[in-house]
Amino acid sequence: MNQKTNHNLVLSVYPTSRGYAFVLFEGPQSPYDWGVKEIRKKNKNEQTLKSIHALIERYRPDYLIIEDHTEHGSRRSSRIRRLYRMIAHLAETEQVELFRYSRRTVRTCFEPVGARTKFEIAQAIALQIPAFAHRLPQMRKIWMSEDPRQSLFDAAALGVVFYIPAPRGNPSS
Repeated sequence: MNQKTNHNLVLSVYPTSRGYAFVLFEGPQSPYDWGVKEIRKKNKNEQTLKSIHALIERYRPDYLIIEDHTEHGSRRSSRIRRLYRMIAHLAETEQVELFRYSRRTVRTCFEPVGARTKFEIAQAIALQIPAFAHRLPQMRKIWMSEDPRQSLFDAAALGVVFYIPAPRGNPSS
């Protein structure tokens, strides 16, 4: 399934310690909906999964894109790793084709435009998708916490990689 048309909906999800970010694409430069959801309740994974399930029910995407947390060197917490497994199960249950892309794959795909860091990739996305330009966080200093808006760009990066012609992801059935 290498051919991806602009008629398919692609939902890209990026969980964080505070909740998750999502971008729903109609095409590589056409986000349809996006957001950063904060989950403050107990049972964060269950609440996050419930919210993602609501997005899937509402939009019925053809593809679901998540980070490949199994890559060697991934620093995702055990809670987030469990959440990724829960999301994969949800995709299977809802019959949404799942693709996973590692951080390394994302960086490799953005290298041709000179973007290697998360901030540089966010800048490249802001140039490619003007609707996100005003959401671009400031460059993070080493002592600063990551701006919650960065997760929106992380989700968008996963979605943009999906549209790159050469299949580089891990399709999961």
